[in-house]
Amino acid sequence: MAGSKSDYLELKVLDAIFNGQAWSTISNVYIALFTGTLTGDTPGTEVTGGSYARVSTAPSDWAAASAGSITNSGTITFPVPTANWGTVTHFGVFDASTSGNAFYYGDLTVSRTINNGDGAPSFVASAITITEG
Repeated sequence: MAGSKSDYLELKVLDAIFNGQAWSTISNVYIALFTGTLTGDTPGTEVTGGSYARVSTAPSDWAAASAGSITNSGTITFPVPTANWGTVTHFGVFDASTSGNAFYYGDLTVSRTINNGDGAPSFVASAITITEG
């Protein structure tokens, strides 16, 4: 699954490079699941309820960037659902555990219906690839 850059992130990068606007270091990013299409800064419909929570990832959870891309280096595991989450079709990368700003978003390679009692949904190592260029 590849991710696309959000409008928010595009503007932050342009302002930092061309307008000298400082941007603070980000220690963790949060992976979110969606049942609706994501575009730009419109996050679609994020999963809610049933023990759902975004998953915090630290810099150590990502491989070193290479050839214009970066991938998750370990498994990213969400909580076990205690209610039906619906058919998950997209993922997003955010700067906060709730609300916040989207950095990247993308389609899942295969949509997945997640129901109460299913095992904890996860992305195995290298399942998420973010590409610049």
